[in-house]
Amino acid sequence: MGAGASLQSLRGKVVSVDELDPKRHNQSKAKSLFWIGSCKRDLLEMPEAVRSEVGYALYLAQIGYKHAAAKPLKGFGSAGILEVVEDFDGEAYRAIYTVRFSNAVYVLHCFQKKSTRGIAMPKPDAELIQIRLTAAEQHSRGKRNDQG
Repeated sequence: MGAGASLQSLRGKVVSVDELDPKRHNQSKAKSLFWIGSCKRDLLEMPEAVRSEVGYALYLAQIGYKHAAAKPLKGFGSAGILEVVEDFDGEAYRAIYTVRFSNAVYVLHCFQKKSTRGIAMPKPDAELIQIRLTAAEQHSRGKRNDQG
């Protein structure tokens, strides 16, 4: 499928950068994007190539699609919490976000993985994601809470 493919034909599919022409969709239907805690600042500290790929994944989530590199985050019980892992210069960077809510996409955590235990999520990061997910749930329901 080339860049000229319609969004209608891509509905429900994993999308790569080459398959989407961002000029052909209606941005007014895009979900809002909310950054929980220090996520935006943390992402901005990452290398430009990582920021670009994560940014594109979030953009796709806002318009109802899934980036080819986005995978469900294990240990959180649903496919509504996604993880994008980007490798850059021998380092692994992660961005965790949720599409669980109909009104918005929430970025829960952005970090450089430094664990020495393989691909497992470090416990402090998993705990922070859970706290921020609770804050996102409250925000989505209209209850403000400045956690994380």
